[in-house]
Amino acid sequence: MTNRGRRRAPRGTRTVRRRTISLAGCGVLVASLTTGCFAERSAMPAVRDFLIAWSVGNYEAAADNTVGADEQEVADALGKVAAQLDAASLRLSIGADGADPDAAAIVKDGDTAQASFSVKVDLGESGRPWDYKGHMTLKRVGGQWKVVWSPSIINPKLQQGQRLAVVNEVPERAQITDTNGESMLRPVPAYQVGVYPGKLKDPKKTLDALAKATEMDGGRRLDADRLHGRVLSAPPQEFLPLMTLQTSTHTPLIQRLNAGIPALDFREITAPIEPKAAAELIGTLGPATSDRLQEVGAPYQPGDTIGVSGIQLLMQRRLAGTPTVSVVAQDPNGQRTSPLQSWPGEKPQEVQTTLDPGVQLAADRALNGLQYPASLVAVRPATGEVLAVSNHGTRGENRAFQGHYPPGMTFGVVSAEALFMHGGVSPNTESTCPGELTVGDKTFTTRAYKDSELTNHLALSCKTSLAQLSNKIDAKTLVTEAAHFGIGKNWGLQVPAFTGSIPTPKNQGEMAATMVGEGGVEVSPLAMALVAAAAQTGTWRPPYVLQGDIPNAEQRAPVHNLPAQSISNLGEVLKNSARNGSAQAARVDSEVVGVTAFAAYKQDDKPKQVSWFVGSRGDVAVAIAVEGQVNAASVAGTFFG
Repeated sequence: MTNRGRRRAPRGTRTVRRRTISLAGCGVLVASLTTGCFAERSAMPAVRDFLIAWSVGNYEAAADNTVGADEQEVADALGKVAAQLDAASLRLSIGADGADPDAAAIVKDGDTAQASFSVKVDLGESGRPWDYKGHMTLKRVGGQWKVVWSPSIINPKLQQGQRLAVVNEVPERAQITDTNGESMLRPVPAYQVGVYPGKLKDPKKTLDALAKATEMDGGRRLDADRLHGRVLSAPPQEFLPLMTLQTSTHTPLIQRLNAGIPALDFREITAPIEPKAAAELIGTLGPATSDRLQEVGAPYQPGDTIGVSGIQLLMQRRLAGTPTVSVVAQDPNGQRTSPLQSWPGEKPQEVQTTLDPGVQLAADRALNGLQYPASLVAVRPATGEVLAVSNHGTRGENRAFQGHYPPGMTFGVVSAEALFMHGGVSPNTESTCPGELTVGDKTFTTRAYKDSELTNHLALSCKTSLAQLSNKIDAKTLVTEAAHFGIGKNWGLQVPAFTGSIPTPKNQGEMAATMVGEGGVEVSPLAMALVAAAAQTGTWRPPYVLQGDIPNAEQRAPVHNLPAQSISNLGEVLKNSARNGSAQAARVDSEVVGVTAFAAYKQDDKPKQVSWFVGSRGDVAVAIAVEGQVNAASVAGTFFG
């Protein structure tokens, strides 16, 4: 048998596959002929022929070997077993698995006999193996042995007029919480869209229409065939939810389904679905389409509501747990018996994030009202905890973690540290800031300033000052120092994030471009927030956003201690920038330090631009990227204020 995590083949291939597996069961039946374990061999062919015919789907032939009931009734009952269980396979063998090999599988008593057999059912979508011992009575009629029909042949506990059904009891989804333990989700009005299976005149037609009506971007859709199997196996008289649709975002679809597919039923509910903040990180819930089921795996099924993005998707199994699956016998009036077999599910578990509600509120307020898309990440320098993630106008993308932007002169934090450490340069080194400078094959332009100390030119984001120092260190040294700040490293973060990239410069022109944050250097706001954190504490720490027992310390990148003297020099530059340079607008008190930059670039051959602030205040380091020309320091001032 397969385990619960096995994926079932698409329904279009199930007939062939089921028959192949069942024929293997026939080998078991035929092999039984040579075991010598039968007390009465003359009854064995009737048992064998009945089980083989049943297992290969020749229900009429199986029914022809029975007495005591209408043969068509018997054929119908056997034919419905696989559908009522939504089974991927059914294996039958004479005798009972695990029984004494010397015990008789068939025991004769005059003109009657008792036979035992083993049943192995793969419950397919439910991912459960079900093994049990079957039993049948045989009777000699006109010199031939016949199986005396009874529903108990299908299962010993099944009675006349009952059918099998599979019940999935889905537990209530656990919460995603902030660092205070408060839910990050708010209850919102929604509809559960589903069916009463027994009321459907044409289940396939209804489910095909549902799949077509709910087709989503990129051709994503529900698997109507697999839904059909689930509907046929569900208790006919009970409501079966097939999807949950949020009223605020899915009203047109709800109206379309309600008007176009009369067989659907709608239940109004209020459910904690919508993120209160950090929506792109927290993620959303949605219907289990075919592609999403491939991503989350068993035991989730078509019709389930699952995480489709963010933490909701990444922590799907933890947040949702797994359903308790039961096989029941059900009367025509809908009354269930006690479960014939039940498999307990896994209890959902809360996922607590590191998001601080106060810092998150400040982040959202800082970006609110900007006319350009913008992202902000705040981290705690002493630990690497992500305190806030805010995205404004990014159309659902978590660009705070996954954006690819040139850092411009904010990369000067890394370049300056490399110069202080390996280039024999200090903040007091005499410097010039011409309006134009050519290094190798690259020409750099900036606003010109009079000669001064390097700290003043860096505070003013003077590109040419930094570019002309590119011969003080080599390319390998610069790339290595960038890695010490976490750029391009595998952080071991539990959620998707771009850690940055820095191509190794091949000549002096490329070296100068790299030092000023151009030349193919790309970072995310999260990467630069970590740079600001390292510049403040002198230690780069990998980020994490999930608390408790979820972060795996062994998988996280190791911390890296930066040289004390170079960090001290770097701190002087960052303070000067906030007090006297381009980052003055961010300064709400003496603790704020940071740098700003503006970078123009191309993306897909389209001109783009990004304004940066990278800095810190107290136990909060922050990076802000605005996709337009703005004073990013003033945005930081709003955040810190």
